[in-house]
Amino acid sequence: MSIDKATAARVAHLARIRVDEGDLDRIASELSGILDWVEQLAEVDVEGVEPMTSVTPMVLRRREDAVTDGGIRERVLANAPATREGFFAVPKVVE
Repeated sequence: MSIDKATAARVAHLARIRVDEGDLDRIASELSGILDWVEQLAEVDVEGVEPMTSVTPMVLRRREDAVTDGGIRERVLANAPATREGFFAVPKVVE
């Protein structure tokens, strides 16, 4: 895929990158090279290959999916400037 100078300018504008007019040819060439490389990756046969999270095999640590109150309500509420009935107390906001 070939990127022209106008497309390179548009990409730079969308990315909010200031690019001098003289550099647009070089950037267009570099973007074309990147897209050519991505097209080469599309040719790779990945049939039967499992997605990876890392280059080394890893097993994610799991915990029991159980709902708890955390057991530290008093410690959390100790940081609050005001509490009421075990909850944070905040001023009423009405506009």
